[in-house]
Amino acid sequence: MEIQRLSSTEVYTQLASEPRGLSDREARLRLERYGPNEIREIKGPPLINKFLANFYHLFAILLWVGAGLSFAAGLPELGWAIIAVIIINALFSFWQEYKAEKATEALKRLLPSYSKVMREGEVKELPATDLVPGDVLVLEEGDNVSADARLVQAFEMRTINATLTGESAPVRRTSAPIPRPDIALVQSSNIVFAGTNVATGSGRAVVYATGDATEFGKIAGLTQRIAEELSPLQKEMVFVTRVVAVLAVGLGTLFFVLGSEFAGLSMPVALLFAIGIIVANVPEGLLPTVTLSLAFGVERMAKKNALIKKLSSVETLGSTTVICTDKTGTLTQNEMTVREFWVDGQVITVGGAGYEPVGEFSADGRVLTGVQLDSWAEFFRSALLCTTSRLVAPTPDERAWRAIGDPTEAALLVVAEKAGLDIDVEFSASPRIYLLPFESARKRMSSIHGYDSRRIAHVKGSPKEILQLSAKVMLSGEAVNITSELREQLEERIDDFARRGLRVLAIARRDLAPDISSYSADAVEHDLVFLGLMAMLDPPRPEVENAVKLAHRAGIKIIMITGDYGLTAESIARKIGIIEGPATVVSGPDLDGMPDDRLQDVVALENVIFARVASEHKMRIVEALRSRGEIVAVTGDGVNDAPALKRADIGIAMGVSGTDVAREAADMVLTDDNFASIVSAIEEGRVVYDNIRRFITYIFASNIPEIVPFILFVMLGIPLPLTILQILAIDLGTDIAPALALGSEPPEPDVMDRPPRPRNKRLLDIPLITRAYLFLGPIEAAAGMAGYYFIYYQNGWRPGETLAASGEVYILATTMVLASIVTMQIGNGFAVRSERASIIKKGFLTNKFYLWGIVSELVFISLIVYVPFLQRIFHTAALRSTDWLFLFLLTPTILLADEIRKWIVRRRRVFGRGGGHGTTGPAMRARGGPKRRAA
Repeated sequence: MEIQRLSSTEVYTQLASEPRGLSDREARLRLERYGPNEIREIKGPPLINKFLANFYHLFAILLWVGAGLSFAAGLPELGWAIIAVIIINALFSFWQEYKAEKATEALKRLLPSYSKVMREGEVKELPATDLVPGDVLVLEEGDNVSADARLVQAFEMRTINATLTGESAPVRRTSAPIPRPDIALVQSSNIVFAGTNVATGSGRAVVYATGDATEFGKIAGLTQRIAEELSPLQKEMVFVTRVVAVLAVGLGTLFFVLGSEFAGLSMPVALLFAIGIIVANVPEGLLPTVTLSLAFGVERMAKKNALIKKLSSVETLGSTTVICTDKTGTLTQNEMTVREFWVDGQVITVGGAGYEPVGEFSADGRVLTGVQLDSWAEFFRSALLCTTSRLVAPTPDERAWRAIGDPTEAALLVVAEKAGLDIDVEFSASPRIYLLPFESARKRMSSIHGYDSRRIAHVKGSPKEILQLSAKVMLSGEAVNITSELREQLEERIDDFARRGLRVLAIARRDLAPDISSYSADAVEHDLVFLGLMAMLDPPRPEVENAVKLAHRAGIKIIMITGDYGLTAESIARKIGIIEGPATVVSGPDLDGMPDDRLQDVVALENVIFARVASEHKMRIVEALRSRGEIVAVTGDGVNDAPALKRADIGIAMGVSGTDVAREAADMVLTDDNFASIVSAIEEGRVVYDNIRRFITYIFASNIPEIVPFILFVMLGIPLPLTILQILAIDLGTDIAPALALGSEPPEPDVMDRPPRPRNKRLLDIPLITRAYLFLGPIEAAAGMAGYYFIYYQNGWRPGETLAASGEVYILATTMVLASIVTMQIGNGFAVRSERASIIKKGFLTNKFYLWGIVSELVFISLIVYVPFLQRIFHTAALRSTDWLFLFLLTPTILLADEIRKWIVRRRRVFGRGGGHGTTGPAMRARGGPKRRAA
């Protein structure tokens, strides 16, 4: 059923309705048949399932194995302790997952609660959910539309379809049938859509689609059906857990076999040995530390006007390689401003910005006087009167001038007031008699006003259309015939404005005959007097240019995707530095006929802009970029943007101008709609990634001194230097606070001078593993065993003698190993605060949270060592002051060793023999950032 092609009578017949509306009985029957007018939500897994999933990921399975082996070895206390660890980890992870997305709920909230409907000849206000096909909607100015409906009456009606089409300007609606087969339903002027609203006028419309069948509902379904993919960080954590699982199980099994078959250990002792290896390899505190570190990042981003909805999105932002951004409101101020105009053969420049009616007029650098402006009063008057918008002056609550209605018309009002005209006075002196609203087919608007017995039509519209309809042009106060030479000059001026990306409107007028019988377009819009041209610009946000430079310096590509014309988009892109050199402007129609492989080549171009595009085009662009391995951030504000926001690696919604749908579909919401906030958030994301590497290095380094005691226990036959409960005390006790503090480490100076991290770059890479397991860890292990033998030596043991396997000396020795790991981790924490920079340059006191972390771990170890109740649980004994002195003398060794390593890394970097993480150089620079080439 192509309902837009039917007459009003045929619409009623097709939908089995009538002008007086449905009967209540028929409406109830149809409600049972079609269901309520609401968007059905696709249910996700129950919360209990999400909670239980945290008990069988790889880390949890390893710990379950450890708990089971503990019970099998006759160590129930250890088994219960490990189970407690599993529960703590599950609670941390579940809290993160609880913040699930609910995009369809936001879609339903956008739908109005009540609608005015004709039922049995009366206007009734009914819940929007009760609407059915065949209902007759009564629409008035300001009403929201609750279902898709075909207009059967329309009186100067305009609707704002921004939530559906992305266009903020009011759109003309009519009730006339549209016979042309090339006009799609969503482009039909006789259709009103769910989720839109009536800007002006009134009318009646017959509902033909409700709920999921509406265009609004189809977008909701598309949004829900897009499967969510794992973020780069989530993928990395899966990889980390798999590596750790293989390592833990492999080593545990290997040493169980070695212990039982070759070292002659009994089965219980061999099991204890295997449990120790597994537990020592599992970084129990890693998952909650990652979660809380991301939460800290969310808090810091919120202070920079970026609200993060999913914790894993924080790190993904730092990996961003491409930002696909809207123009209006994100890069620009969303305030149309007249910058120049042509009148009386001159080009005049206009000062000021925004909607405040203050600004100077100048020509050739000379400021114009009021007398000169008065001579062009008719030009400004025609522009002012041919509007339906209005300006609102500042109030105590709102300190800035604002516009109600079309921003383009608001710009005309502003420039007229700047020229000295008073809007209210002009409309009072010449009341509007009739209005011919703007229509895309005519590309113009006319407003007819009365001056005593005179009737004057004020016209604005597409400059070349208006020029064709004009017979004369106003020059030096006289209307002179437009010669071919004059016409060429005007066309050149129009093209000049357009090439600079300015939106151009022509202003004209016509004195009508007093006895004119019809105010139709054919009767009014001909033989016009051409008054002049208005050239408008939506000014870029002042902070955007620097943000673009910073993004380019960081190797991030920026692609503008807009509904504006290409010349306008290109002009803005050049002004703020998004593009330099020749640009490739691709339009929506170009994309329609473009195969996917060709689109992948196009998105790789350095200076590409997408203009006049629809929501499905944005989706294709995102998919093309992602197919090339890019990590894509996309901005959006309307319902039509929701699918692209979901498809992108990072969907970014506007908090001020965006719809609830876009905000719910996005991963991040900008509270100030500002592009600069995106770049700030990306910088914070990179910092979070660096900090995650820091505390992973910190946590993994302590695994080696936890494993080595078990290896020496089997290989040398010495008493076990470290117990499993003591390992858990480190992993879930002393290590947690310092690791979290490393998650708040300030950014390094070069954080935005690096190219983006490739999608395939591992978080747990060879440099990190080497540093943690083969460099820092062995130093800690050596210190631990030195402390172990130091206790025995202090108590009379000498090399070659047998070490006591029980008693006070043995407990003191294991306590010394435990304490040595804690004190060495203090030095390790200072070392891992940077991968390359010296701690002297970083400063020992610049991360106050880490200093408090040191205090907390020293307090924790002191409680374990000196509180009798905890001594019994962890099998510890009180250390003497000489023991602590020995440990703190060893602590700087790990920091000194890593300082030497960093010095070598920096020298290799300077002399070009290595790059590694975060390396940039002159060869990588392009427009202030790493060069990005098309494949």
